[in-house]
Amino acid sequence: MQRKPLKRVRIPTVSAQESRILAIIGQGYVGLPLAMAACDAGWTVIGIDNSEAKVAQISSGASPVEDISDIQLQTALASGAYRVSTDFSAVAQASVITVCVPTPLDKKREPDLSLLRSAVKAVAPFIAHETLVISESTSYPGTLRDVIIPIVDSLKSNDALTIYFASAPERVNPGDLIWNQKNTPRLVGAIDPISQSKALAFYQSICDVPVSVSSPEIAEAAKLLENTFRLVNIALINEFTKLCSVTGIDVHEVIDSASTKPYGFMPFRPGVGVGGHCIPVDPLYLTWWARQNGHTAKFIEAADFINHEMPKYVAERALSMVAASINKPKVLILGVAYKPGVGDVRETPASELREYLETQGAEVAWFDPLVTNWGGTEPVDLQWECDVAILTIEQPGIMIELLVERGVQILDCTNSKKNLTGVTLL
Repeated sequence: MQRKPLKRVRIPTVSAQESRILAIIGQGYVGLPLAMAACDAGWTVIGIDNSEAKVAQISSGASPVEDISDIQLQTALASGAYRVSTDFSAVAQASVITVCVPTPLDKKREPDLSLLRSAVKAVAPFIAHETLVISESTSYPGTLRDVIIPIVDSLKSNDALTIYFASAPERVNPGDLIWNQKNTPRLVGAIDPISQSKALAFYQSICDVPVSVSSPEIAEAAKLLENTFRLVNIALINEFTKLCSVTGIDVHEVIDSASTKPYGFMPFRPGVGVGGHCIPVDPLYLTWWARQNGHTAKFIEAADFINHEMPKYVAERALSMVAASINKPKVLILGVAYKPGVGDVRETPASELREYLETQGAEVAWFDPLVTNWGGTEPVDLQWECDVAILTIEQPGIMIELLVERGVQILDCTNSKKNLTGVTLL
């Protein structure tokens, strides 16, 4: 069946919801910023999370995510525009419900929808008649139609005769000072024209450019493509880095040179690997979906393999900088979050880096100004005696000059310290 072309939508075909009460399931890095954006747009927001500790923290005015300041949260709470609860029955008051829960990988590195299923089961009995239910959780194409809707239909009350459904996968980039909920275009795909109109009306109220797509499956697949694009390009540059290293070519100068081409090229930089809630995870939803449909996404699987080999490569590069006479080298990892500017360690490649270093007999310690505990371990200070240090991310507050002054050898995986003496670039 031929799909209609994408179109940007500025004026929705129906007015905003009669009742401007929004319930958001999940108050993490996606749900809480969405809640604040909706409050700013004049919505009354009920944030729901099953973590009593998180709800207590938010209720006290302390934000659990970097993108929302305590002051912003406290203002929303004080105004009455926002409240947070563990009571899923509160969704009965809402005209719009968004599901913003994590969709991680299981131990087999396959889609784990247990949190999504649990959240939908919890709210389904309380969804009111003519409520719009939107999934913002990233998942494989067909999740809204084949997973969420059947759960709701089986558990909804008899009074909820009509429920509208749409998919609008989150586009959140934690720590980004430029792109946010308002100015980032949002893909919206619904199961029927009325659901689509209502969903577009909602997103028109909180963001500048909602983009209408022809189905929820298109929106779901597009989100996976976005992050798979990044995965395979990072893998390409990581592999290219190894080729340049063995021949003594400065990979960063090569990238800078290629970047002078005004078309057909987009610069990516090498690093320890990939981390976070999206890039290491979303492409594997795509490879799983391919297998369910009798195909193999060989290129994506190869990219995933290459990126998972990078921590080993970085470890070997660092250990090669240590004198052969040292039997148990002491290695300091600088930055363990998955990206600069955040304290989030989900899927951080620093984990695989540490594990491989330890298998090679190294004593490993770490320092990150934004992380207080990592896997049950605490950081050391920059005075920790080490044989080599690995700068994994350009985390604010890492005063690498203190190590340089002591003559510590440093492997810079960020290309941010190339002018410092004693620093070796990846």
